[in-house]
Amino acid sequence: MRLVLLALSLFIAGCASSPPLAPEADAPWPPERLDSELQSAVEKLARGFRGRVGVYVRHLPSGRSAALRADSLFPTASMIKVPILVATMEAIHRGDLAWDEPLVFRDSLRYDDHGLIGLLRDSARIELHVAVEAMLSASDNNASLWLQSLSGGGARINEILAARGYTGTRMNSGTDGRRADWERYGWGQTTPREMSHLVREIVDRDVDIVSPQADERMHRALTRTFWDGEALSAIPPGVQVASKQGAVSASRSEVLYVHAPSGPYVFTVITDAQEDQSWGADNEGFVLLRELSALFWRTFEPESRWRSASDGTFELEQVE
Repeated sequence: MRLVLLALSLFIAGCASSPPLAPEADAPWPPERLDSELQSAVEKLARGFRGRVGVYVRHLPSGRSAALRADSLFPTASMIKVPILVATMEAIHRGDLAWDEPLVFRDSLRYDDHGLIGLLRDSARIELHVAVEAMLSASDNNASLWLQSLSGGGARINEILAARGYTGTRMNSGTDGRRADWERYGWGQTTPREMSHLVREIVDRDVDIVSPQADERMHRALTRTFWDGEALSAIPPGVQVASKQGAVSASRSEVLYVHAPSGPYVFTVITDAQEDQSWGADNEGFVLLRELSALFWRTFEPESRWRSASDGTFELEQVE
């Protein structure tokens, strides 16, 4: 039955000029419905922010949702590494790459000397999965650009996104015809709603973005991030979360799929044109990420014995 439904969805997508997002059609969750109280709380937290804010959040079992500029374009920063991951796994699925394929690093591949891959010497050998882990866990830009090239480049990544029905999420860097988009949005662009849907496609088991095995591998990889000081800090450490973070001077962003006790919820928060371009924990964008994440946890898990610390750091403590 699952194969029949998947085949039917692919047939429809191939016939339609503007196919709907696959997660909206295929995910097993009820339709989303506006939670007016949550919507007001989101708007209150975003009010007065010195920059643009985009938010999309949805509690999947109930459909409760809120949105703020959810269909507007924003920079992805390092969240573009989610589409790179999908394209890499598709290349593995096609047989063009292998998870344990040996790679040889060259100095010409070095983008900067940050992260794990940037520290490699010329002619160093690693396996492909090491580059994937570095791209996601450490958000290593050297690994990401390497995998972008290995998976077929920006044009191929955008073809995959378009075939899945994504109209706003695109790779800009290193992609012909997208210089104007690169000048405006940087490495990549997306909308809060589309980035949330993309992670849902990876995590939800009723629709495969690549294959059941590839999706499971991507899901596991997305749960192992080093960057847990913002939105993740407002969620108990025992709760599994698939996530990706992004940050450049004028934009801070995160996408999270939270396997909460009462059922999963997904959200994306992106800022743009921030006046505060500092890099401390008190940056306005980082603070907003923590506040919105804490709001969503309290809203969807009201009976939880976990609460954010009273000092505003969002380090969690257990309430007796």
